[in-house]
Amino acid sequence: MLKVHVKKLGTVAVLYLQGQIVTGETETLCSAVHSLPDVSEIKLDFARVSTVDARGLGAMLALREQTEANGIRFELMNVPKLVGRVLEIARLDSVFQITSGVNFLPSVSRSQRASVATLASCA
Repeated sequence: MLKVHVKKLGTVAVLYLQGQIVTGETETLCSAVHSLPDVSEIKLDFARVSTVDARGLGAMLALREQTEANGIRFELMNVPKLVGRVLEIARLDSVFQITSGVNFLPSVSRSQRASVATLASCA
């Protein structure tokens, strides 16, 4: 089961994920992202994610596309080695912006604010 804890820091939303991003669990992530009002940046913290399957990758790609189309920055952070390897094999490690939580400093600008409510549903 995927658990999502959201913490907003100004217009930056950090989603702390725990569990697996796999078939049957992706809607939890999509719903959490779509429920975020007035954000300029979304960071998914993968520190407690153990597995990502093809459906999970598809959902993440859809979320990235939807948020960036609305001017919202989309990043992954604290990606464990196993999940990082999956991203590398799928050649998505160059598609997603991946950062370390240690380097996390919100780069927030009020002019970048956008609403996620207009996003379409994801994979």
